[in-house]
Amino acid sequence: MSSPLPGSRRRDARVRIAIALVLLAGVLWVLPGRRAGDHGGHHGDAAVVLDAFEKAGVVEFNEGQHGPGLRLRAFAGDGDLLLEDLAGKLVVLNFWATWCAPCTAEMPTLEALWQRYRARGLVVLGVSVDRGAPRAILAPYLERLGLTFPILVDPDMTAAAAWRVTGLPATFIIKPDGDVAGMAAGAREWDSAEMLALLETLLPAAR
Repeated sequence: MSSPLPGSRRRDARVRIAIALVLLAGVLWVLPGRRAGDHGGHHGDAAVVLDAFEKAGVVEFNEGQHGPGLRLRAFAGDGDLLLEDLAGKLVVLNFWATWCAPCTAEMPTLEALWQRYRARGLVVLGVSVDRGAPRAILAPYLERLGLTFPILVDPDMTAAAAWRVTGLPATFIIKPDGDVAGMAAGAREWDSAEMLALLETLLPAAR
């Protein structure tokens, strides 16, 4: 049996790569993020090594991106919370679970961020995807870590699926005008100098 021609093998490889790229592009609901030096961005010269998003470890989204609607029950029992109710605020929307070690590692930095900027219009929203939202597990977890920012529950992962969350933690930064500025996949130091420098540029204007 004759072996495939070299050109045929190359074409097959290109087809496989093209299919993989198409599948990868469908993972997120957003358009591709801008890269440093992209035309139309705010980065300027492509020779700039890192911008604020890159330094903070956040993938920047194209302008005009709006995420899916979000309406979830507050764990504290204060009814439902709608994301649209937070219009005019900078929202850090964090999907997490009690069994996720990287989620637990970044929680203190999210709390520090909330305490630092809540008076300036920043809201940290923690969305637990623990199956069934077990109070016996969530309550001591929140108390042990001293978390005071709003916690919402997504026990059947409906919201996580709508936001195309494929791993935890996953955090979206939503600007005061409702645009999603960017996304961080994996744990981050949310009170690091690099992250604060980025968020300072996105906070709502002082009144």
